[in-house]
Amino acid sequence: MILSRGRMEEIAAALGANGLILRGGFTFADGEAAPCGRSGAPARSALLIGQAGAAPWPHFLRWRDSQSQAIADPLDTWSRQVIGAVAEEFGARAVSPSDKPYLPFQQWAMRAEGLKPSPLGILMHPQYGLWHAYRGALLFADEIALPETREAIHLCDACVDKPCLKACPVDAYSAEGFAHQACLAHVRGPSGDPCRDGGCLDRNACPYGVAYRYPPNVQAFHMAAFAGL
Repeated sequence: MILSRGRMEEIAAALGANGLILRGGFTFADGEAAPCGRSGAPARSALLIGQAGAAPWPHFLRWRDSQSQAIADPLDTWSRQVIGAVAEEFGARAVSPSDKPYLPFQQWAMRAEGLKPSPLGILMHPQYGLWHAYRGALLFADEIALPETREAIHLCDACVDKPCLKACPVDAYSAEGFAHQACLAHVRGPSGDPCRDGGCLDRNACPYGVAYRYPPNVQAFHMAAFAGL
């Protein structure tokens, strides 16, 4: 059985009620080690779920404000609840990037949308730039009727100046990779206010997808979660 376009439109509408969108999908190849679906048997296909810009933020805030007590990892918890409800409605298994053992979400995302990593490690989207995210996936026992994924235009290839590698005061990103401890020390330290209040300076320096850039309060939320503040 093949998951029809009409069915996917219904799924997209259910996700859209909370500001989430479908981010492409794929069918697992014969013999591929696929994760288990809802029945416990290997899944046949996956639909990636995420966001473009900060569209889910108002929905998340309303949910968070309605909770009777503080919740650890509230955005993950909200995402699991929303995507889990959609999975229940459409007979799928919901999985999250934070599930352990970790699933290869980065590879799935590249496979589903034909994207490549930016110098910051975040996948570069030809429309959204660096201002998008993956919140989960739906695993189905059926195949998905999708056109073949084509490699997306990789904007980083045409970006000569690479401002994303020049804005950070501690050079957290380089050809050697991400200097995690240096970044943490700076964000937590006395000179880290710009990062704490408005997000990663390197990410904000990217010239692409600026219409989707997260507002400062959203970036501050993510930075606080990253730095454990």
